[in-house]
Amino acid sequence: MQLRYSFRLYPNTAQRMALARAFGCARVVYNDALRARETARSEGLAFPKTGDLSKQLITDAKRTPERAWLGEVSAVVLQQSLRDLDTAYRNFFDALKGKRPRVGAPRYKSRKDTRQAVRFTANARWSITAGGKLRLPKIGDLKVKWSRTLASTPSTVSVVKDSAGRYFASFVVQTGPEEILPETTPELGIDLGLGHFAVLSDGTKIDSPRFLRRAEKRLKKAQRALSRKEKGSKNRNEARTRVARAHARVADARREFHHRLSTKLIRENQAVAVEDLAVKALARTRLAKSVHDAGWSAFVTMLEYKATRYGRTFVRIGRFEPTSQVCSACGVKDGPKPLHVREWTCGACGTHLDRDINAAVNVAKAAGLAVTARGAQVRRGPVPAQRREAGTRPEPHPTTVRQTGIAFL
Repeated sequence: MQLRYSFRLYPNTAQRMALARAFGCARVVYNDALRARETARSEGLAFPKTGDLSKQLITDAKRTPERAWLGEVSAVVLQQSLRDLDTAYRNFFDALKGKRPRVGAPRYKSRKDTRQAVRFTANARWSITAGGKLRLPKIGDLKVKWSRTLASTPSTVSVVKDSAGRYFASFVVQTGPEEILPETTPELGIDLGLGHFAVLSDGTKIDSPRFLRRAEKRLKKAQRALSRKEKGSKNRNEARTRVARAHARVADARREFHHRLSTKLIRENQAVAVEDLAVKALARTRLAKSVHDAGWSAFVTMLEYKATRYGRTFVRIGRFEPTSQVCSACGVKDGPKPLHVREWTCGACGTHLDRDINAAVNVAKAAGLAVTARGAQVRRGPVPAQRREAGTRPEPHPTTVRQTGIAFL
């Protein structure tokens, strides 16, 4: 499978200026190509091909005084910008045909966009030097903070500048079967929630870190300072960067938590099952901030691709499975329960159940995993014997007892 690795870049002042030129030239070519295709569509002409646009907007445009500065950057960056537009159109047309989730039509890029990116292919002859620096054409040797070794030799590299003003080098590499882990016995069901981020079918409860909630005070202070700055001023741009960096720290901490937990669960279990949650619907409720803070979708995506990478089994059950309504010990469905009910006793078998652990066990059972209800059972409650089984005496006849003027049957 293909994996993407990102590493922090530290360009100097001259390299930042060269990257800014590359970002700007790629944006201009993208917008010119989009304008040419939109003009052809409005006039009823044929859809311009990528080869014709490349000759017109790159090769011929470099010879004109208005676009001569396109020659200051690598031509590969400009060609990849046209391919990005092709991908945007292809995704849009596939969405109209129902082949993929709905996406909008391609839109023009703005120079005020806080995120910029360019891509270099093997034709650009980029390389990693012996000293561990990333050598890019017409930009120079960039300092890279390597945190791990690449699994294979990448063919492309993307340079990204995010909203916080940080630079990253993004590589796509191919992994092989050598990463498949040896088989193990445990199989696990996971119930995701807000009180606890995850509750496992073995009874383990993982607290929710709530990174956004913990950083709210700092974020509010930075956003208040941003709102007081004059629009278009240098101070406002610096305040916007501080806000973006504060949000980036929250996002990075959440991503690190998701990676560590997902890797641990995949390595220790042969099969993992989760419930397909309606995250978009939950994000429209009063719990929206907490739902986004938890990041369930990102975590489940990590579980899925890591299961494929390491040779594990990943199962996603339907969102309409009554995992909180069924007793995991006897299988009796006793109906929905309010959210404040965290524990209850099954009326059929008398097992005292924890709501979250019971749901995790039912998630695993619905996925066909070999788990028991042992983790869901908190304690065995007393079960009153039936009248017929209470003793050997014959069933008494109803009698009337008079006490203080009230009859009891």
